[in-house]
Amino acid sequence: MKIHPTAIIEAEVKIGSGSSIWDNVHVRHSTQIGDQCIIGGKTYIAYGVKIGNRVKINSFVYICNAVTIEDGVMISAGTIFTNDRFPRSATTDLQELKSSDPDEHTLPTLVRSGATIGAACTIGNDLVIGRFAMVGMASLVTKSIPDFHLAMGHPATSVGCVCRCGEPLMRFPTDGTKVNIAEISCKACGLKYQIQDREVIELTPPS
Repeated sequence: MKIHPTAIIEAEVKIGSGSSIWDNVHVRHSTQIGDQCIIGGKTYIAYGVKIGNRVKINSFVYICNAVTIEDGVMISAGTIFTNDRFPRSATTDLQELKSSDPDEHTLPTLVRSGATIGAACTIGNDLVIGRFAMVGMASLVTKSIPDFHLAMGHPATSVGCVCRCGEPLMRFPTDGTKVNIAEISCKACGLKYQIQDREVIELTPPS
């Protein structure tokens, strides 16, 4: 484990074997970080966040409470997570600050195993980013993204699908036509998939 001397690690944080925490990172209390993770400089991770094994989080990432990140996820620089759709600073009479503690308005976000989030994305809440999905840089994610889908834009929409290795498999028709392919192979690594109405199904068992 490597922790830069400028990093702030609060009480009850669990950090797995082989993980690296770089300069000026702030990890709030009760967060869990798995094995062999890299947390890039100046990233902020709120309390109670759960991060799996072999996760790469680049610099200047903001991860709020109620976010769960599974194994093998990559989160690129400048990405921001959110957890409240209707935030307010103060009470309705503006005489008191509202509590920042989680409440019924704190909504979760789950990033499934193997997913990639491009640089400068904004991630909404009450949604799931699927296994091995890929979010294009600077996208605004407002709804769940299926496994293996490539999503991008404002708001992000699925424009195609990608392999486990990250290479594109195909682009979806822009007119919403159903996509049904019995077998498609990744040109880069050879893994095989089936596509049923845009649902991507693995045919090659992962090694």
